[in-house]
Amino acid sequence: MKRAALFYWLIGIVIAAILIMAAFYLDDAVRDFMTNHQTPGMRNFMRNVSRFGDWWEHFAVGIVLAGIAWLRGNKRWARVFLAMLIALAIAGLVGRAIKISTGRARPTVKIEQGWNGPRWSSKYHAFPSGHVVASTAFFAVLVFANWRVGVPCLAIPIVIGFSRLYGGAHYLSDVVCAAVLGILTEILVTHFFLRRTDAAVPAD
Repeated sequence: MKRAALFYWLIGIVIAAILIMAAFYLDDAVRDFMTNHQTPGMRNFMRNVSRFGDWWEHFAVGIVLAGIAWLRGNKRWARVFLAMLIALAIAGLVGRAIKISTGRARPTVKIEQGWNGPRWSSKYHAFPSGHVVASTAFFAVLVFANWRVGVPCLAIPIVIGFSRLYGGAHYLSDVVCAAVLGILTEILVTHFFLRRTDAAVPAD
């Protein structure tokens, strides 16, 4: 069992490393493609996706769902939604700390491009995408809890990630690394919170 788990961890690490390296390699090409394929309608749509796909909107949805589950007496789903909120909070805090400390300039910044060290200005908070890390962590917990419900919901962080690329707020590597960080956050939360509470509390 331990060997199998180690094997899957190694496979996951290799896949994540390949995706991250490929994303950094394609950063400029994807940025140029997005810049050269802009339409007013799509730009307005993607702006709204980014607006309603931020941390606070996920938090509000999680609170509402947890409240409904609690009022209906469904302890399991109340724990799931609470785990989603915990993952959201951790991913948001970690992502914010990395943003400030790395100071990567956004694609729209024409001067001081690249990595600039600790910066407080949002112009230098490209890495990682806060929208994507939060949304991925949030819905990845749902995938673990119920894959039939969670897998279709993964379309949400994917569309949010595309909106951040389309709007010139992030490079491809910002989005890919954010997704990886979100998944790692989900693994942490489900291991130390969801699995243990499921084992301790009888199913409804």
